[in-house]
Amino acid sequence: MRTVTMEKQPLRTGVLMPARELALAWGLIMVIAALAWLFTVGQARGMGIGPGTMGMALPLFLVFWLAMMAAMMLPSVAPVAVTWARGIGRQSDGAERAVRTTEFLGGYLLVWTAFGLLAYGGLALTGRLVERDPDAGKWIGAAAFALAGLYQLGPLKYVCLRHCRSPMAQLMRYAGYRPPLRDLRVGLHHGGYCLGCCWALMVVLVPLGVMNVAAMAAIAVVIFLEKLWRRGPQLARVAGVAFLVLAVLAPFQSWLLPGLTPGDMM
Repeated sequence: MRTVTMEKQPLRTGVLMPARELALAWGLIMVIAALAWLFTVGQARGMGIGPGTMGMALPLFLVFWLAMMAAMMLPSVAPVAVTWARGIGRQSDGAERAVRTTEFLGGYLLVWTAFGLLAYGGLALTGRLVERDPDAGKWIGAAAFALAGLYQLGPLKYVCLRHCRSPMAQLMRYAGYRPPLRDLRVGLHHGGYCLGCCWALMVVLVPLGVMNVAAMAAIAVVIFLEKLWRRGPQLARVAGVAFLVLAVLAPFQSWLLPGLTPGDMM
């Protein structure tokens, strides 16, 4: 008997939704992601690349952060989001459907907002360290690449990646959640796995630059392929090895650290 592993079988939304509805749902998600990219690129072009928070207050940073997360993450979370939203649509309508969908999306975004708060604190700290001692940037960059590389190769990454690649068992588990706030709990739970899968990839934006659009796009492609490509787990390992190589090179190659180089030194 042939065994099919969950790791190699990403969720196929098409088996749960008619082709027309699936195309419309994916089209809507792509439009939202494109608008988020337009906002993110416009904001980044006006600020350049540099260390720290670049003068952004926390509320503005969180707006930018959530737009960036929508741009980078929406295509890869679409299979689960579309499937669960379809279930909400079948079980409710009108105001109830809107409330349940908002709860689900709100739970997911709440997880990434909490991580955004940590990111802001980390960027503020690294900005102060680099301002005090520009040479500190090379070691901060090496540490960020090393942390990302080790996590990419570690077991927790693959627990979360398995969930994101084949979440049918989780969706069945979610169906057993009871009101109230069932959909909020689903959003929080899936958002937590998504964060566990991708946070290390976001960490490399510290040395590469949070406003570095090319780096954002490259990481978004890696996230998408990790979750939806059949060789995604192998790609995750390749990315981990690449980050460890960059960690070794970072102290000697300042061009790898645009996000940790003061403006007057770039």
